[in-house]
Amino acid sequence: MAILDVKDIRKRFGNTEVLKGISFSLEQGQVLSIIGSSGSGKTTLLRCLNFLETPDGGSIAVNGQVLFDAAAAASRREADIRRSRLHFGLVFQSFNLFPQYTALENVMLAGRLLAKEQPDYKARKKELLDQLDQRARALLDQMGLSSRMDSYPHQLSGGQQQRVAIARALALSPDILCFDEPTSALDPELTHEVLRVIRSLADQRTTMIIVTHEMAFARDVSSRVIFMDGGQVVEEGPPSQVLEDPVQERTRRFLESYHQSDRFTGP
Repeated sequence: MAILDVKDIRKRFGNTEVLKGISFSLEQGQVLSIIGSSGSGKTTLLRCLNFLETPDGGSIAVNGQVLFDAAAAASRREADIRRSRLHFGLVFQSFNLFPQYTALENVMLAGRLLAKEQPDYKARKKELLDQLDQRARALLDQMGLSSRMDSYPHQLSGGQQQRVAIARALALSPDILCFDEPTSALDPELTHEVLRVIRSLADQRTTMIIVTHEMAFARDVSSRVIFMDGGQVVEEGPPSQVLEDPVQERTRRFLESYHQSDRFTGP
């Protein structure tokens, strides 16, 4: 059974249909890379999967549990959306760290908010916060940031901020980790730094969806690749097919335009 099953996701903004019936599935431990030009709907798709946008049509299921069905009113209730969001961890292209919190506090924040909703929070406050602290420290250590836990975002490089963002996305142990062009705001050196972390997560069989323009990286780490254009899936398959021998002319034209721009050269 697929860990993620997306069927016929549609999304409009005003008169513009941004997503035109997107469907795909993802197995446990797979890495799905989504490529396409700006405006093709890639970011909107990730935002719909993370329930930052509400789809106008279609359904989303994780581990066989339907989290969203456009035909069911319950899927649109805020409490249900908040619970559904926990299945996904999202890493934004511009980090989106809270500037008033340290790296450690940023990673712990969502867990703290959820802990306060537990009925026995007051009685178990110290225990729960200690668990969150240990989890956050372990993740930041995994990201190579054990010496920067008390640093604020403005004291960190872009690559360090993105690694904090990855730790934050992992903090609640999501089923699927999503990246929205995680290196687009970074220079080449910092890009390699972040891609090495993502490669390490792939080696650990972390289930991931990566929206990226790093074609060489996508070829190396992906189980499957989707090419989107005009709000549709134009081509889907293993990276050897989509990135090296695409069937569709639109895919070929897109890849030719990026042939000279791959920056990733290895771990």
